[in-house]
Amino acid sequence: MEQIIIKTKERSEKIEFPDELGFGNIFTDHIFEMNYTKDKGWHEPTIKPLEDISMHPGTMFIHYGQAIFEGLKAYKTKDAEIVLFRPDEHFKRLNRSARRICIPEVDVDFMINALKELVNIERDWIPTGEGESLYVRPFVYGSDPFLGVNPASSYKLIILLSPVGAYYPEGFKPIKILVQDDYVRAVRKGLGECKTPANYAASLLAGEKAMEQGYTQVLWLDGVELKNIEEVGTMNIFINMKNEIVTPKLNGSILPGVTRKTVIQLLKEWDMNIVERDISIDEVVEKYDSGDLLGVFGSGTAAVISSVGWLTFKNKKMVINDGKAGELALKLFKEITSIQYGLKEDTHGWIYKVEKNEVEVS
Repeated sequence: MEQIIIKTKERSEKIEFPDELGFGNIFTDHIFEMNYTKDKGWHEPTIKPLEDISMHPGTMFIHYGQAIFEGLKAYKTKDAEIVLFRPDEHFKRLNRSARRICIPEVDVDFMINALKELVNIERDWIPTGEGESLYVRPFVYGSDPFLGVNPASSYKLIILLSPVGAYYPEGFKPIKILVQDDYVRAVRKGLGECKTPANYAASLLAGEKAMEQGYTQVLWLDGVELKNIEEVGTMNIFINMKNEIVTPKLNGSILPGVTRKTVIQLLKEWDMNIVERDISIDEVVEKYDSGDLLGVFGSGTAAVISSVGWLTFKNKKMVINDGKAGELALKLFKEITSIQYGLKEDTHGWIYKVEKNEVEVS
């Protein structure tokens, strides 16, 4: 792979964050960009000032959706070090999505190094308030100007950075979830296991209807029988019951979350009975009615861990743990965020440090 071309610009004013950062509203000064053509492969890796994308109206991904993305975070630790959390897993997942959408794969090690270079340049953009971080959004799209339904022959990869606060307005307060059975998001052997815009477009209408009723998110059921629970729009889901903790097994229609993988590993290390299996919404209701449902929580990069305080299916409104954050969810949140912010030693190899160095302008 070619050496990264670096074109930086000086800021004319100090970076100042608003009191409430929100999520995804602010962007840093620079992006990473790389192009792909069949004859050259991935080439022209460049870090440059943020600018609008100029493209032909016939650019293929606009019409046929051939695009993928990822989401991970950079953190500033208590010792003022800059770290990334499991970037290897995120770029591996980007490649899995790429294979399914007929997009050329990237070199994982090169992408981690490119991301480190970019984050190092933008280190002053990493907020330091409680729960704040720098969100990293790599994405790839087919860039051919051609109105024909087939894989593109050229692609563009961009990494965009955004300083963020809590994803949900509730913060870590338990959220309200509506079980959706009027629509489906994905089916097995479809695109559900890929991080591609189509999956999120499929969730918008149901999400809007849920929010109108006062819910934060939707819990999706399987796309064939509308029987087994699958995932929340932005999180994998865990059901904490008396004798086991269940998360739906990966079946081709569920996104294999990096935080999900982290949670499963931690629960196993804590000698807890974590099981990946099919679980129906009827079983969840039965466990609630019998008093065996101890808690429900979601996992994802954006929110890390979110307790579910209210779960509604049809006309059945279930108040979980008296609407308070569950003990296990709190423990997992503290464990993961303590590693991310350097409050606890990383014994798993999840943390990648971004070394401070002087960047030469090319």
